[in-house]
Amino acid sequence: MKLATFEVETPVGPQHRVGVRDEHGSLVDVTTAYAGMLEENGEGDPVAVAETHAPPEMNAFLSRGERAMNAAKDALDFARRTDDERGPTGGRLRFERNEVRLRAPIPQPNSLRDFMAFEEHVRNSLGGDPPDVWYEMPVYYKGNADTIVGPGDEVPWPDYSEQADYELEIAAVIGKGGENIDAEEADDYIAGYTILDDFSARDIQLEEMAGRLGPAKGKDFASALGPYLVTPDEFDPETAEMTAEVNGETWSEGVAGEMYHSFGDIIEHVSQDEPLHPGDVLGSGTVGEGCGLELGQFLESGDTIRLTVDGLGTLENTIR
Repeated sequence: MKLATFEVETPVGPQHRVGVRDEHGSLVDVTTAYAGMLEENGEGDPVAVAETHAPPEMNAFLSRGERAMNAAKDALDFARRTDDERGPTGGRLRFERNEVRLRAPIPQPNSLRDFMAFEEHVRNSLGGDPPDVWYEMPVYYKGNADTIVGPGDEVPWPDYSEQADYELEIAAVIGKGGENIDAEEADDYIAGYTILDDFSARDIQLEEMAGRLGPAKGKDFASALGPYLVTPDEFDPETAEMTAEVNGETWSEGVAGEMYHSFGDIIEHVSQDEPLHPGDVLGSGTVGEGCGLELGQFLESGDTIRLTVDGLGTLENTIR
């Protein structure tokens, strides 16, 4: 499934909905459609049960675990069977993509951790061999979960930086809480995958990391996620090709399977004596030659960046 967070206008202002993309590209409102299925089957109070199993906010949705994923599948099946425009709540069942604003699938993650799992990127960035510790463990920094942007959003560049960069990445989103998780069991904890653009203010990042901490201000102003949260049964991180275009010109190409540390290794490492929670986002780090720093060229105001990953879609943002 391809899950999304989208925004609809209501009498009390814009509200988020969790949607599932159908084969025609429309978004099915999961809560409304699941309530319709329950009403069809005569199962109790359809609205109350639907909101319990399929809340309209993604973090709450993911916290329901398997119940929520099953509800999304049932909602999609119901929408395929009916011509009804509205469910028992009065809400619409389907929305065309151009009718709604697509937000980041996880508009505010529970947490954001970003790794450096691609050896070529590390070599290119350091100008030499990675340190021994890089091979021993998947190292990462903690990003700002409050500055997530979504598909089509404009990214205001911070005044303190004059060197704008993108980073071509994918991310795994945790769907089940756990601690001390073995790498072999890690797949069971992943709700899905999405594209991540780890925007980087390179000049301030390099300055602050000279103090042996960070990155902080070099990263924390914006990270883009989207367009969908794709469940593991529909995405293969081993074979997916990744591309970055700037104003229609291809700058970066790579394959997700070139990760030295797998997401299983990453989850095992992070969860050592530390709990993972639904809605945690784990970035892969940048694919080799997947950013301007490695290419010796940077972004300018007005540039549009399109990141495309096979199976995950295209994430587009413009910087100002």
